[in-house]
Amino acid sequence: MRGRMTGAPERIALPLARRIALAAQGFGGRRDGAVRAQQLRRLLDKVQLHQIDSVNVLVRAHYLPAFSRLGPYDRAELDRIAWGPRRQRAVFEYWAHEASLLPFALHPLLRWRMAQADRGTAGWAGMRVFADERRSEAMAVLDRIRIDGPLSASDFDSHKGQSGWWEWSDTKRALEWLFWAGHITTATRRGSFERVYDLPERVLPADILAAATPSDADAHRALIERAAAAHGIATSRDLRDYFRLSPAEAPPAIATLAEEGVLTRVEVPGWRDAWLHRDARRPRRIEAQALLAPFDPLVWARDRTERLFGFRYRIEIYVPAEHRQHGYYVLPFLLGERLVARVDLKSDRHARQLLVRRTHLEPDAPAHTGAALSEELESMARWLNLDAVVATG
Repeated sequence: MRGRMTGAPERIALPLARRIALAAQGFGGRRDGAVRAQQLRRLLDKVQLHQIDSVNVLVRAHYLPAFSRLGPYDRAELDRIAWGPRRQRAVFEYWAHEASLLPFALHPLLRWRMAQADRGTAGWAGMRVFADERRSEAMAVLDRIRIDGPLSASDFDSHKGQSGWWEWSDTKRALEWLFWAGHITTATRRGSFERVYDLPERVLPADILAAATPSDADAHRALIERAAAAHGIATSRDLRDYFRLSPAEAPPAIATLAEEGVLTRVEVPGWRDAWLHRDARRPRRIEAQALLAPFDPLVWARDRTERLFGFRYRIEIYVPAEHRQHGYYVLPFLLGERLVARVDLKSDRHARQLLVRRTHLEPDAPAHTGAALSEELESMARWLNLDAVVATG
């Protein structure tokens, strides 16, 4: 089947584009029942990844997308499918959009990136030296893991006393290069969320490791198709950004998918080069109520968020406090089909309180926004095992 290559592209109004995007991201379903492990797995398969971030002022970011879409669930269940016993796992850690939890099926599709890192053509500049002139040092680190079993950076004496990423020791850089290059993976997390590394063959399922490695072009095409399914409707830049493909890698993949009928070119007011996935749902309405992590796939691309929702969103963690407009850790609030508010949140775990430091409603927020937001905050507090929601600002 060939794609729609002639004639005028279908014109899709912005409200419908929003509903398509929300449905593709898993919003609009029921959130009133017990969430089972299988639902978490299905959600990860749908969204493709949960981004990991070190900030823990509210809760670690990878826990939030499932709460936003499914409602309160047992975070220990996500821990099990990410870092639990091998037979319970369904995801692995690697660099996708950023550091992320990814379904096992994505492992073969990202081996081209591992190969690039192994050659020293991918990854941060400070790590690339271990692909060449300092490769023997990295291989010595790998040998120690092979012999001693799972190890973290702090298990190596040369890393003692190194705290932040800006103070990484040579050992930590070697470990991160080994991780990028696929020589090691994450066995578990411990303490303050420190990554513990091990050999892939001792962590990942044997059938995944034995799966054939696709050509680079086939892998890029598969990643773009997954990005398109996760977006529903998207620009070429949106599709490329989901898995961080380069401007050279994405266009041939998009063109092939269009030829195959997987993607159809459409017109959305104010968008350039827009595409619709052939399986995208077109709901007549979306009933959603969710607080979104700053790293949620629905909003992580700030220009897409502005195009879809007319909502300008920036994370202000690195902005000096006196210059912040909305707060330190600000979550957009989705109500129905619109982003109607943003709220700066913090978990005070000692006092067992969810602190609402600042709240900003959008000018066109509906009258029931305050009540809906209060309900969602109460739900989040219970999910985080906090006793009260307390407004502090």
